[in-house]
Amino acid sequence: MDAGTGKNSLLNRSRKNLRRDVGRAIADYNMIEEGDLIMVCLSGGKDSYAMLDILLSLQKHAPIEFKLHVVNLDQKQPDFPEHVLPAYLDGLKVDYTIIEKDTYSIVTDKVEEGKTYCGLCSRLRRGILYNHAQSIGASKIALGHHRDDIVETLFLNMFYGGKLKAMPPKLLSDDKRNIVIRPLAYCKEKEISRYAELSNFPIIPCNLCGTQDNMQRQAIKGMLQQWDKSHPGRIETIFRSIANVSLSQLADTKNFPFAELQTLSPGGEELNVVELV
Repeated sequence: MDAGTGKNSLLNRSRKNLRRDVGRAIADYNMIEEGDLIMVCLSGGKDSYAMLDILLSLQKHAPIEFKLHVVNLDQKQPDFPEHVLPAYLDGLKVDYTIIEKDTYSIVTDKVEEGKTYCGLCSRLRRGILYNHAQSIGASKIALGHHRDDIVETLFLNMFYGGKLKAMPPKLLSDDKRNIVIRPLAYCKEKEISRYAELSNFPIIPCNLCGTQDNMQRQAIKGMLQQWDKSHPGRIETIFRSIANVSLSQLADTKNFPFAELQTLSPGGEELNVVELV
């Protein structure tokens, strides 16, 4: 087997794995329906490239009709290669829009030196994308978050926010105007990285935040990777727990009526202790 054949074999296997996981997530959460216009958010990172590629592949074979419209937000970061995404998308012959908004200046002006830009940057980006989805009549917004992102967010909220909260595979926005879907929700980051490398996607790194290595998410990512190295499969087990919640075994009085719990009325059958052994 020559190098080219071997690479194609690995690429096909990786694509098959991702298509399977994306297909399962779409089916489990009813992410895509007949007649949908999906606004696919493309950042230029490996995850969004893989998501677009797999959605285009599924679109050709799906039993339902749906449309894809790709959107990139050019935030006017210094040295951002503006030609890369249009050239790539023109080659795919897909409908797309490049939104030009100088959020970079806003973020660098508002955020104190030494602080991470990610929070404000993501809020501004979300608002712009939500508004654009409404303007084009998109029924769903597809984001490229994967399984590992979801688990990392779970621990971020636990460790730094005191909340048991992650990223849902499907979300209705607070204003009830947009539905966000995450087709890569079941996909492993390692598989996405492998697929992106084999596919030679023209990756555009995010260089906005100069302190990325010190961010809380990076610390959580390192912790999880170490866990998974010591105990293979741990990230997958944690992810499964998010979809298998027992509210009565937690302590949230807003989501379970602990105050209303009562025993059976006196006079019931005696407990057979032997059956418990």
